Amino acid sequence: MNHGHVAQKMFTSPRVFTLFFFLFLLSFSTGCQTQATDTRAADEAALRKLDDEWSKAVGSRDVEKTISYYSDDAVVMPPNIPTLTGKEPIRTLWKSMLESPSFTGGWTATKVEVAHSGDLAYVSGNYEFKEQDDKGNPMTDKGKYLEVWKKQADGSWKCVADMFNSDLPAGAPAR
Repeated sequence: MNHGHVAQKMFTSPRVFTLFFFLFLLSFSTGCQTQATDTRAADEAALRKLDDEWSKAVGSRDVEKTISYYSDDAVVMPPNIPTLTGKEPIRTLWKSMLESPSFTGGWTATKVEVAHSGDLAYVSGNYEFKEQDDKGNPMTDKGKYLEVWKKQADGSWKCVADMFNSDLPAGAPAR
């Protein structure tokens, strides 16, 4: 039997040729694909560090550094006032808090979770803010927060949504 003649006949059949061509392309395309690296552990560590640095910026009352962690279109949902969208309204909120001479405070992340896609994450934790009321009496507010972070085109992370609320009973003055 002439094996060369059989092989020539196989490859001249349009169906067989198409099948082999498809398999060749498939093997070529899968060979060129790179495996996506799971960077969630590194991203979680980076976000925990960013959140800690952000808290320190608030503690040092640095308004511009505080605002730098937000994306340009960020949404902030503080207690007892309407939602703020964009850096200017958010800057106004933080400026009013941080320019108070008696203000101190910060927060600590208790959970950081990065989505399997690697482009979104959330950070949650607890905060404590202290200041004085109009009569000079000390006030302390303790509560919890939730931030949504989005990975930017350059690989950095920015907070796109920030929500916090007090653990104090409704209507109770901060002590």
